[in-house]
Amino acid sequence: MGRPGRMLATFDARITRWMARYGIGLLRTSLGVVFLWFGVLKLFPDLSPAQDLATRTMAVLTFGWIPDRVAIVILALWECCIGLALITRSFMRLTLLLLWLQMLGTITPIFLFPRETFLHAPYAPTLEGQYIIKNIVLICAGLVLGATVRGGRMVADPTAPESSDVWN
Repeated sequence: MGRPGRMLATFDARITRWMARYGIGLLRTSLGVVFLWFGVLKLFPDLSPAQDLATRTMAVLTFGWIPDRVAIVILALWECCIGLALITRSFMRLTLLLLWLQMLGTITPIFLFPRETFLHAPYAPTLEGQYIIKNIVLICAGLVLGATVRGGRMVADPTAPESSDVWN
């Protein structure tokens, strides 16, 4: 391998080590920011683009037992708690359970309100449908984080010596 190849390999190894060292922490923090942000928006009427659909979904899921305004505040606080716990790395098992339960709830409008979530089911989602479908990424991010609660971590090179990192 020539000099340019060695330089590229060195650069690639450094970038890969950086991603392995900081990726999980950045994923956890960014996921927390998303949940906190979306939760805070729901605390203010008409700021969240998902408010109407979320309110109607909650009404169906709770059989109308919880008033709409109370339901949206519960959902907002639930999302804020998930976000804050992810950002602060607190109660990760409980936080991830709450995350997956909340995600289960966010997927239900696809089945409850298919005319509002798809222009042509199942291949042409509306904006609301796209908003819901992107949650697949959030669910998978939760799965990756779940793999770390018992000490799992990413490594750039499995043959390299172990090191502890506060970001994971």
